[in-house]
Amino acid sequence: MVDTTLETFQADVIDASMQVPVLVDFWAPWCGPCKSLGPLLEKLEQSYQGRFKLVKVNTDEQQQLAGHFRIKSIPTVFAIVGGRPVDQFQGALPEGKLREFIDRLMPNPAEIEFDAAMQALQAGDKDTGVGHLKKAIALDPSFDDARLAYAQVLLQDEEPAAAQAQLAALSPQAAQDPQVQALAEQARLMIEENRLPPMPQLDARIAANPADLQARLELAQHCIAHKAWEPALEQLLEIVRRDRQFGDDVGRKTMLQVFELASAQPQLVSGWRRRLSTALN
Repeated sequence: MVDTTLETFQADVIDASMQVPVLVDFWAPWCGPCKSLGPLLEKLEQSYQGRFKLVKVNTDEQQQLAGHFRIKSIPTVFAIVGGRPVDQFQGALPEGKLREFIDRLMPNPAEIEFDAAMQALQAGDKDTGVGHLKKAIALDPSFDDARLAYAQVLLQDEEPAAAQAQLAALSPQAAQDPQVQALAEQARLMIEENRLPPMPQLDARIAANPADLQARLELAQHCIAHKAWEPALEQLLEIVRRDRQFGDDVGRKTMLQVFELASAQPQLVSGWRRRLSTALN
């Protein structure tokens, strides 16, 4: 606990609140409720072991500070986080209510782990980042942002089944996000790719028999999994040209799916739509 003044307020409150929440207790020696609230706040500051800081303002001695905060009655307590007031109360509260007020200011442990994960990943330290993401999910299994970030890392590491499991655990609301749906489709395609024959084997089959449409389809699926849209579309269009009935028109249907997946490249999609239209007509 510290007694602050106008001169030390910046260091005592604003700067300190960048590290932990700061409670600013506006009080006066003649105030009866202040005499019960003040010691209780000091007790809780010790109990929370540095997770918040208590700063006291004697309104009789620091009238400018009291005026700046428009103090009309005391005790009044402001909560300062990140340099800004985020909450307040007036009057003396019982210990249980005080703890509730303070606990609302405490950073979520899962969010702390998530922030650390993002910093590590941005710095290129994937192992440390993944460790923090796993801790964040363990602390809060409903933490969608942490699961989504972990799924993205798993896809980068070519672990689509594990990524799929993380995406499946997202909340229904998060699952509707287009980004999540795109990642789920990417995971599905990668899982399918793992079941396909190797690409060199498919290339050899097509070279030996250009009419091997199954090989062309499987080669296209490899390309789609790696977002190689044009090579995929080339194989699919060849299927359409050779046999519209193959696989219940799978060539055309898959091309339409690729157009959706490649929507961020409108010129590519437009060009291939024209080529598909020509082939159909």
